[in-house]
Amino acid sequence: MVGSRSPLINVMVRAAEKAARTLVRDFGEVEQLQVSRKGPADFVSSADLTAEKTLRAELSKARPDFGWLMEESGKGGAPDARSRFIVDPLDGTTNFLHGVPHWSISIAAETDNAIVAGVVYDPVKDELFWAERGQGAYMNSKRLRVSGRRQMDLALIATGMPFKGRATGPNYGAELELVTGEVAGVRRFGSAALDLAYVAAGRYDAFWEYGLSPWDTAAGVILVTEAGGFVGEVDGGTNPVFGKSILASNGDLGRPMRELLARAKPAAKAKAG
Repeated sequence: MVGSRSPLINVMVRAAEKAARTLVRDFGEVEQLQVSRKGPADFVSSADLTAEKTLRAELSKARPDFGWLMEESGKGGAPDARSRFIVDPLDGTTNFLHGVPHWSISIAAETDNAIVAGVVYDPVKDELFWAERGQGAYMNSKRLRVSGRRQMDLALIATGMPFKGRATGPNYGAELELVTGEVAGVRRFGSAALDLAYVAAGRYDAFWEYGLSPWDTAAGVILVTEAGGFVGEVDGGTNPVFGKSILASNGDLGRPMRELLARAKPAAKAKAG
């Protein structure tokens, strides 16, 4: 049964749905988009910029007392605000530009340095993931719970692999090799916000990646925690939104995943030596 959506969640959902309309239109005409590079294999399109403009206008109109942190335009909004929105207008831009229907809009609300609400919207599949602190996590009208799998050999794990110009963990190759040898499967779908939403929904049992930005992870983190999961950093840190890495899992596989990834450091050294 669906939970009661607060006014804050409704503001975020309405903004995401409005931005989604232009993104879906542009997705159908992707060959006509203007595209530029922010770095090697790191693209920004007119679709990203238009969606962010829509989100900024909608969120600022509804919550003028909020600040914001957005992927393309950085920080702004009300100065000295206690609350702000953290926004990725198009998570999975490379998928989008190649016609792959796996991308999302991610919006989180942060108050006093804590993430209090999150929305991840996949308009192609019409799947709206949302959560609010203490109120649970949902997809559309369905309550979400992380998976109950306790065995690594039954687990489906998601990750974000390095690409040109993107730094990653120094032992990532060894990590991937170790994880692949221990689990039922590893997936790399190209949208960290959806990877985290899928952990919350029990579709993936765990997810790890390095070098993400707050707009990639903030909404997904509260989805996982409100669905009963675990979120931290690969090395044991506790700041996955602003840290250097993220590890999310169901309640049982967080420790085994962290221990498995820790084994990659000596394995990488042995291979190099």
